[in-house]
Amino acid sequence: MFKFSKLAAVALIAIAAAHGAAFAEDKPDPVVAKVGGVEIRQSEVDLATAGLDPQLANLPPEQKTVAALSALIDVKLLAADAAKEGLENDTTFKQRVAYLTERELHNAYFKKHVVDAITPEEVKARYDKEIAAVEPQEEVRARHILVKTEEEAKEIIVALDAGKNFADLAKEKSTDAASEGGDLGYFTKGRMVPEFEAAAFALEKGAYTKTPVKTQFGFHVILVEDKREQAPPTLEQVEPQVRQMVMRDKYIALIETAKASAAVEIEDPELKKTYDEINKPQAGAESEPAAEPKKN
Repeated sequence: MFKFSKLAAVALIAIAAAHGAAFAEDKPDPVVAKVGGVEIRQSEVDLATAGLDPQLANLPPEQKTVAALSALIDVKLLAADAAKEGLENDTTFKQRVAYLTERELHNAYFKKHVVDAITPEEVKARYDKEIAAVEPQEEVRARHILVKTEEEAKEIIVALDAGKNFADLAKEKSTDAASEGGDLGYFTKGRMVPEFEAAAFALEKGAYTKTPVKTQFGFHVILVEDKREQAPPTLEQVEPQVRQMVMRDKYIALIETAKASAAVEIEDPELKKTYDEINKPQAGAESEPAAEPKKN
């Protein structure tokens, strides 16, 4: 799977995604309700909906809207009382407002220069680069017949030698009811238990094992129907992951440019050490394999 090389980039993308509703395009913004004469507009309801507890994510849309509006009304009511007490002048409150303002500016800049700046050509180019770096894997398509004893397996091999159909024997004899006619589909190395895998990949196309293969599940007779190189995933299959990689790279480039014009100084030596470790470039970060293709 795709991996991100910087913790900061991952955290940023998560924050920006969570606040995506804050960047909605201009659209009609009607008044939905009033609290003490203060208007609540649809845009505020949308923001509140996006900020609902994840446990409410599966509610029907109309119920989420009601929950968001209810929360907004509560906010407006208590905010008015807080203003009467002058709580907006509290130092801690001011610090939090300043942080939230900067965070939203950060997210708006991120959307403009990263999310909205990604082109289909960039995604395709990154996909091509990732696919080119992936070494093709061999995969086989196999059938098997699983029985409890070695003697039963040997009898099946004799029947195959006499010309019996493998799939028919699998339906009749195999204890593996999960596979139709013993068909396991295509698989690569690392997907089966070692004894089974070694026997399957050693067979030529069209051949079956001449001796029973013992595993923890019993005794197998294996037929390899096809061998091929595993097809890479299509762009459509992995486009979200590729887009995330392009997004990550654009964000890192923005941060590096910003750092070049503004010195970052961290007073605590241990904190600085940890910060530098987390944010240092990682070798090979852009040559990670794209993604596992879907199983045939």
